[in-house]
This record gives sequence, structure tokens and C-alpha cells, in this order.
Amino acid sequence: MAEWNAYYQNEDEDEEQEEGEQSGDYKVTGRDSLVFLVDASKEMFIKGEDGEPSNFDMTMQVVRSVYTSKIISSHRDLVALVFYGTEQSKNPRNSFKYVYVYHDLDEPGAKRVQEVDALRGEKGARLAAETMGSGETSLGDALWCCANLYSDIKLRLSHKRLMIFTCRDEPHRGDSAKDRQARTKASDLKETGVIIDLMHLMKPGGFDVAPFFRDIVSQPEDESELGLHLEPCDKLEDLQKRVRAKEQKKRAMARLNLCLGEGINVAVGIYATAVTARKPAAIRLYRETNEPVRSKTRTFHMQTGSLLLPSEIKKAQTYGKKQIVMERDEVDSIKKFQDPGLYLIGFKPMEKLKTHHHIRPAVFLYPEEGEVKGSACLFSALLMKCSERNVFALCRCVSRRNYPPRFVALVPQREEVDEGKVQFTPPGFNVIYLPYADDLRTLDPPQCPSASQIQVDKMKEIVSKLRFKYRSEAFENPVIQQHYRNLEALALDMMAPEDTEDLIMPKVDQINHRLGPLAEEFKDLVYPAGYNPESKSVAKRKTAIVGGVAEKKPKAEVPEDELRAHVQNGTLGKLTVPVLKEACKQFGVRTTGTKKQELIDF
Repeated sequence: MAEWNAYYQNEDEDEEQEEGEQSGDYKVTGRDSLVFLVDASKEMFIKGEDGEPSNFDMTMQVVRSVYTSKIISSHRDLVALVFYGTEQSKNPRNSFKYVYVYHDLDEPGAKRVQEVDALRGEKGARLAAETMGSGETSLGDALWCCANLYSDIKLRLSHKRLMIFTCRDEPHRGDSAKDRQARTKASDLKETGVIIDLMHLMKPGGFDVAPFFRDIVSQPEDESELGLHLEPCDKLEDLQKRVRAKEQKKRAMARLNLCLGEGINVAVGIYATAVTARKPAAIRLYRETNEPVRSKTRTFHMQTGSLLLPSEIKKAQTYGKKQIVMERDEVDSIKKFQDPGLYLIGFKPMEKLKTHHHIRPAVFLYPEEGEVKGSACLFSALLMKCSERNVFALCRCVSRRNYPPRFVALVPQREEVDEGKVQFTPPGFNVIYLPYADDLRTLDPPQCPSASQIQVDKMKEIVSKLRFKYRSEAFENPVIQQHYRNLEALALDMMAPEDTEDLIMPKVDQINHRLGPLAEEFKDLVYPAGYNPESKSVAKRKTAIVGGVAEKKPKAEVPEDELRAHVQNGTLGKLTVPVLKEACKQFGVRTTGTKKQELIDF
């Protein structure tokens, strides 16, 4: 029989599983898919002012970044690259003119990244002109071709998205028949579950979305989806932000009911906004074929060697020198406290929530309108009132079946957008897991000498000089970045991996420039004269012996005026222990301590 501990996992492991897994009851399962539909007209190849890259070059850089991120994070997703408005045609059965399918819907790989790299820069523009050229435009045929790409896929797709990159707000130049055909094909795509997004780029005179593209793009699924941006992108960073916000599908870790009272339930989803990035685990391959191997675990009887079925395996716990045997169903019933859900207990002012109450990574709460109609409206009202009154909601949370209940604080968070109208802070509740009484510990910190007020004030000056606004997205893990650079170099046959900048290394020159003389002043206040914290400790010299008699050390004396000056300035720490002992004798102070701080306290 298996031991009880083999079934009861460690609570820390459960927390890591909750943090890292994106599991839950999904409506659909399958792979995500993304089609880049890029305008290849001559206007896309016009360079910007001051040598800025063309719209086509920016688009290729974004496509490459998405390819590489998909390879790392979700290599089983399907990605395609299609150009429209080309002179040459290349598509299944060549059914559509002026449409060039550069990449079919398939998993991204190193070869595709190299092919996209070939389209970047001036050489890429020349290659695109030779390979595809620029011709007439029929967005309806391009959308029809993309629909065929989706229909040819036999795999189950959970999420289908199509992104249009263009700098022309009237691609058909007033041709009403082509406009009508494009609207019809866009409507057909949206009916099959394809989400169409517009990534419009800057052009002289501005980009007007309203006349044509407002009927092409999809409406936002809910308030969490970014709507149609009215301002076009003129910088690579803005375009990358918009594409990243769109192409990442938000999956809930769990979907629960937030019970506000008897019969009042709000459907919510729990999302992990930040998950620890780790290097992927090594994949074991069969030596002869290089194919991945699968490992299977089977349980055998120790005495007979027969294979045990899951129904024959029981759980046991030794208590009082007696083995208590239970069935799996009995263990499940013991572990079950309540059905999964969030149960409102009450509200507390934000002042009651302390920093030390944050014991594990927080998650994010957002309404699921598709589960219970009206959830978004009631959730929004609760969020607004909690934010206005500066309170948090105290709830009892059971995140999954057979999981222990936890007290959580729902902290309101308002929506924030940047200058480009891109949402960088979504509206919702941050779920802070609160500690139990058993989790709190009483610490007995070691007694250390306290700093003087002068030393404290000097350190405050240093802290104010070195203060800066911290943003977690500005610092990448250098180990992980170097790991993927090495993999990329191997996959793309590069001579050497790209250099990785270690952003967490302190900028010593900048720190020294900001501090100026403050560091030396603080060192003079804290350390004795001539002390170098970086130098190694020197072995004590033996007392010199002259004529068989040990030479006595001269008395360490300090004038009374100088001693009083040290007391007023708080720099007694610069004096040595023998000098402080002699000073205590000089003023008739009886001392029993032998340490410097003890002598100073006397």
C-alpha cells in the first residue's frame, strides 16, 4: 500500500502548480493560430523621416519577434504569413490574384525565422520586389485565401486570429464592388470564429479607420480586449505593444463563482499576471532515431510481481502504531471542505491590509460574462464602489476541488492606458492570499548596536540620491536570455550567439556620479580612520621582545578638546578600543565591556 504522504502533496508544490499552470475548465481545447496579412503595396516600402525604417520593415521585425516568442513559449501554435497587393501570385491552386502566401499555417521554426529575416532592411525590400512585387489590391480575395488556409487545417483550433498590417485606409481607391466583397468575406470569417484585428501604420495625411476598416475588424470580445485603435503606429515599440497585447490569448487558471449573498453569483476567472520564467526542461531522445521518448510508470506487487490496477492501490497512514487504510474516494472526501468558489465575508479599509500579509504571488480576478450573464455589470459596480471607498473585499476562496480554503483580500484596480491608448493596467481585483494565524511567526532578531542620528541622516541622503522608478519589465533574466540566444544561434546556424546585456548589474559609474562625496562621508562616520572594507584582515603582529623583556605599548591618549569634538559630531566610532578605554579611565567611568560600541554607550 502506498504511504499517505505519497498522495498528500506538499503545500508549496501546490502553490507552484497554481502559479505556473494555466489550467481550468476551458470551453474549447486545441491550438492557437495567427495569420499575418501584410500589405505589399509600394506605399509600405517608403522610408520614414530621419532614416526611420519603412512600415514594411517594421512589420517584418514584429513578425520575426512573434515567431521567436512562439517557438519559445508555445511552439505548437500555428502561424502564417500572407501578402496582398502583390504583382506575383502564390497560393493553394493559385485561385486568387495579387495574393502571395509566404508561409502556410504551420508551427514556427528556424527556417521560417531565417526567411523572415531575409525580408528585413534594404536587402529585404529588394528581395520582396523581386519575389512578389507590388500590384493591384483585392482585400476580399486575400481574406478568402486566409479562410481557405483555416479550412485546410485538420487540427482542432481553440483560437483563430488574423492581423492586417497596412498604411492605406482605402485599399481599393473607392472601388465599391471590391469594398463590398471584402466586407462580405470579413463577415464570413468572423462567423467561423476568426478574430480580425487592424494594425494600421502611419502615412502622410493620417489614417482614417472609419470609412472602410470599421466594418472589417472584429468587435472586442469583452472589456478586457483592446478595441480598435484610432491612432496609427509610427514607432516599432508601439506596434510591438499592440501586436503583443492582441496575439496573447488570455487563459484562466480557474473559473469560479463569486458569491455576494444568497442567490447572487458573479462568474469570474482567475488569471496569473506574472509567472516565474524558467528554462525549459530537457527532452529525452532515443539514441538511434532522435525521437522523443515517453516514460510510463507502473506499480507492481512487491511479493508476487503482478501489475496492480488503480483500484487495487489504497492509501494508508500509521497512527498509534496501527496502519489506517483508506480508499481514494475516502481520502478525497476528507480533503474536501467546500465546492470551488469565492464567498464574500465582508469589507475592510485598505489600511488593515499590511505588507507582511502578502505571503505568495497574487492573482488577478476578472468577470466571465459568457458564464453568467450580467456578471460584467455587477463586477464593474463592485469594483467602482470598492475603489471609491478605498476598501478591499474579504473572501473565503476554494480555488479547485479538494483544495484547502484560504482567506483572500480582493484589492480593486482601476484601468490605465498609455499615450497610445494601449491598456497597460486592466480593471479588476488583485487577489492577495492572507496568512492564517499558524503562518505568522514571532522572530527574535539579534541585538545590534543602533546607529546615531547623524549616521541615519547621512544614509537618508544616500537613499534619496539612488532612488529610481522600478519597472519589472525593464529587467530580463540574464541566464534565461543567454540560454535562448545560444539555442537561437544553433538553430539559425549563426557564427556566434548575440551578446546579452546583463541588466541587473549595478551601474557603478552612474552610482558614483550621483553620490559624489556622500559615500566617503558616510564611511568616515561609520568606520574607523583608515579602514578599508575591501581589504583582507592582516594577521596580528607579535609583541616585540627587547633584551628578553616584552616591549610595552605606549598609552593611547587623546586630548580632552578633541574627545569632546568627537562626542558632539558622533564620530567616536573612528577611535580605537584602547583609546576609548583610556578616555573612560581619564573621566573616571567604570567599564566592563571590551567591544567598541559598549565603550561608546558608557
